[in-house]
Amino acid sequence: MVHRQPVHYLRHLADDIPAGIVVFLVALPLCLGIALASGAPLMAGIVTGVVGGVLVAWLSGSQLSVSGPAAGLTMIVSQAIDALGSYPVFLSVVVLAGMIQWLLGFLRAGVIGAYFPSAVIKGMLAAIGLILILKQIPHALGYDADFEGDETFLQSDDHTTLTELLYSAQALSPGAMLVSGVALAILLLWETRGIRGQRWLALVPGPLVAVVWGVCWQAFSCIHAPAWAIAETHLVNLPSVGGLRDVASQLPGPDFSQWRNPRVYQLALTLAIVASLETLLSLEAVDKLDPLKRVAPTDRELKAQGIGNLVSGLLGGLPMTAVIIRSSANIQAGGKTRIACFVHGSLLLLSVLFLGRYLNQIPLASLAAILLLTGYKLCKPALLREMHAKGASQLVPFLVTVVAILLTDLLKGMTIGMVFGVYYVIRSNFHSAIVLTQNGRHYLLRLQKDVSFLNKAPLRQALDRVDGNSYVIIDGTRAQFIDHDILETLEDFIVNAVDNNIRVELKNVNGISYLPMPLPPAGTPASGP
Repeated sequence: MVHRQPVHYLRHLADDIPAGIVVFLVALPLCLGIALASGAPLMAGIVTGVVGGVLVAWLSGSQLSVSGPAAGLTMIVSQAIDALGSYPVFLSVVVLAGMIQWLLGFLRAGVIGAYFPSAVIKGMLAAIGLILILKQIPHALGYDADFEGDETFLQSDDHTTLTELLYSAQALSPGAMLVSGVALAILLLWETRGIRGQRWLALVPGPLVAVVWGVCWQAFSCIHAPAWAIAETHLVNLPSVGGLRDVASQLPGPDFSQWRNPRVYQLALTLAIVASLETLLSLEAVDKLDPLKRVAPTDRELKAQGIGNLVSGLLGGLPMTAVIIRSSANIQAGGKTRIACFVHGSLLLLSVLFLGRYLNQIPLASLAAILLLTGYKLCKPALLREMHAKGASQLVPFLVTVVAILLTDLLKGMTIGMVFGVYYVIRSNFHSAIVLTQNGRHYLLRLQKDVSFLNKAPLRQALDRVDGNSYVIIDGTRAQFIDHDILETLEDFIVNAVDNNIRVELKNVNGISYLPMPLPPAGTPASGP
């Protein structure tokens, strides 16, 4: 159920405003980093974040999902800009992709999101948590060679996630390590009952305190301890603007002059499909994390994302999706309604117009501490124990998804995880669709659910276990559909049963042309050879 009453939103302001501030602090460097990696103007990332927070937050049916520029689209965006020759032409692709997404919403394509197995979704969340930890360790140590928001194993600077860690261990910044270490301690302290029990302290978000600590240390060290000061390359780098007109001057509008170019439509379709898949994946994950267990309408989300991308493209912004890192940060920070996302978008807009010079004093190390803790909460060891307790059918797809995402990227990893998830689903259906029970010389073969040609091998195995000189009841009462291949297999068994002195009784199994031999009178046991 989607709450629209103003009273509902007002009741949760004490949770949503601090959560919105946290999401803003996390989103700011991510928006800039993703724009940088995409080869787009830095301001384009901020514009996309603003549209996602201010507009899409109200169009979406999700109370906790956060939309903005996505790291998973950087490769597509950078290649599309190169292929089309200019950023304005690419913006026309973003507008068209938004229209396609909007149309997909009306075509009810959002149902795809319901087909992702739970184990795969949980594996995605755990993988995202591990990626956050692995990717933020270099930033926490002061080695920021890679842009914020890069989630892939193979990075654009020819490094990998693991080699980046090795390089960071050789280029330590004492100031960054101090800032991230103290910031992490502050965040952990804010999780304790002692702080939460103090009403005036509980109102202040722990991440905000961690960021203020980083800014204060930077101001102090620049004057009194220059050797411990953090280099400007390790600080937030928000472009300075003088107002909305200045922002508009830095961003071109879409150029539709290549509307006859088939490449434009091909890229728009690719972008719409990939962005929709990432959105649906994120939405499923957010529903899993939501403490209130609300389920967001997927078709409405596709429509909202379509309008968001259309507006973002018209304003010169990047394509957007619902993004799991910012959404999980929102949930972990205590967000309850869409107000938190709206606050994050509003703060992004204010930061561009008025707060640039102040925000540029924020060390990336203090933001890394926030993401490190968020990552840990997504991949706690308890999650692995939970999946292990559920058995191999849940554990294997979970682990495969985690490893695949870590070594590739989100969409490729999810595809690999889905293959294993579907295998276990089919395997489970094999075992549950056909059940054979035995009591002495009497057998009951029960066909359950839909029995398709895929169940032919398990059916043959079950029939092979029937001994001679026995009595078999084949019951199809619970089966809604019995495939022709299954009927042929049963008919072959009935034909051969005569030679083995096996008497067969059929219950609610229609379509078999060769009827079993006459049954003995009631109470008469099956005769011997």
